[in-house]
Amino acid sequence: MKKIYTVLSLFLITASSINAQNDAAAKKILDGVSSTIKNYKAITANFSLTSISSKGKNNGVKSGLVSLKGQKYIMKLNKVEIVCDGSKIYNYDGNKTVTISSVDDASATLSPQILLSNFYDKDYTYKLISSVGAFHEIQLLPNDKRKNVQKINIFVDKSKNMITKAKVLDKSNNTTELSISNMNTKAVLNDNLFLFNKAKYPADVEILD
Repeated sequence: MKKIYTVLSLFLITASSINAQNDAAAKKILDGVSSTIKNYKAITANFSLTSISSKGKNNGVKSGLVSLKGQKYIMKLNKVEIVCDGSKIYNYDGNKTVTISSVDDASATLSPQILLSNFYDKDYTYKLISSVGAFHEIQLLPNDKRKNVQKINIFVDKSKNMITKAKVLDKSNNTTELSISNMNTKAVLNDNLFLFNKAKYPADVEILD
C-alpha cells in the first residue's frame, strides 16, 4: 500500500527550502516542477506500477487513476482506494476495511503532505544524476535509514517540466517502476469527490480509526 503514495509525490514536489546537502542543480529543476504544478487547479492522470523482484523477475503491472486538487486527492488501484480530504486519509483495502489516519501520520511515506508542508528537505536529500536525452534524472536518498526505501530515482520530462517516471528501490532490492500517462492538467473536479462516503463501500466494511 505504501508504494502507491509515491505516485502522489511526483505531482506535488515542493522544495521551498534547501539545505547544504542538496544539489543546487536538482533544486532548480524541482523548483521548476513545483512552479508548473502550482499553475494547475486540478490534475488527473493514469499511472502504472511494475514490480520487479531482487532477482529481476517481473511480478506484473498494476494500473490506476489519481486525481488531485490542492492538498486533496483520490487514488484508485484496482479495488484499493485512498481518499484524502486535506486533513484525514481514508485507506480502503479493496475488501472490508477502511483505515483512517491523519495527514500528519504520512511522514513515513512519500505522501503529498510531506512535500506540501516542507518536510521534503528534512526527510530526503537529492542530487541531479543525468540530463542526457529527454529527461532529467534526480536521485532521492532518505535521511532516516530506518525507512524501507534505499533510493528513489525520478525522471523529469524536459518538454513538459513534469515528473513522468520513477524507480523505487527498497531495502530488499526489489524495484517498483512508476509510469504516469494521460495527464489532464485542465481537469475540473468537484470538492465532494474528496469527501469520504461510507455508503460507497460494502455494508459490513470495518472502519479503523
